[in-house]
Amino acid sequence: MESSSEITERLPSSRTLVVMAKAPRPGMVKTRLAQRLPVEAVTELYCCLLDDTLALTRSLGTVEVVILCPASDVEELMRLGRGAVTVVAQKGEGLAAGLTSVFARFAAPAGQHVIAFNSDSPHLPASVLASAFDALTDHDVVVGPTNDGGYYLVGAKTAHPTLFYGDGMGTKSALEALLARTRELRLSTAFTEPFYDIDEERDLTRLAAELRLAPARAPRTAVWLEQWGQAVAQLPTGTDDA
Repeated sequence: MESSSEITERLPSSRTLVVMAKAPRPGMVKTRLAQRLPVEAVTELYCCLLDDTLALTRSLGTVEVVILCPASDVEELMRLGRGAVTVVAQKGEGLAAGLTSVFARFAAPAGQHVIAFNSDSPHLPASVLASAFDALTDHDVVVGPTNDGGYYLVGAKTAHPTLFYGDGMGTKSALEALLARTRELRLSTAFTEPFYDIDEERDLTRLAAELRLAPARAPRTAVWLEQWGQAVAQLPTGTDDA
């Protein structure tokens, strides 16, 4: 007779973590950082952030990990993922369409808990991602706010087609707009810890300081920061709290 643990290992996961990503093409990723750093270096940084983010998501163990991206980026991201992660195309263009695609595609099975996560927060503690899934047990939506008015993750267990209309994780008013819609739809909302992603120069200098003390949190990104340490040290520093 098979043990319950053996049976559980073969059952589909009830938790899906979808990384929102783009193909790392020069001039198309981390454009704000490219104003002060070489575009080729910024493109490589995005590759490092994505690689470390995927390592973070895989550390959760029983969670199914998927990359969702624009249709034109699927083949390139499949090559970068080396077959270790499923890559699927979103429907429509833009981040709002991508987020809507996440839940339309993955939240259909009853009881499926789905988290959409950005591709540039590999330094986030894995416990925060685990707590986001746990929050969906008692709430309709879970949100991870960033200090700049956006959010680094959003989760739900049902598709809500109007939840992200005209919205996106990277804009300064994204969190406010999202919460306005959760209130309109009467969805109960939980929050994970406020955090920061890597969009601006001060984000990168802050990450560099943290990874000097704990490079294992994002090892590939830490190596990139060592290589570009002098240039990063000349960038403006941030003072926002975590």
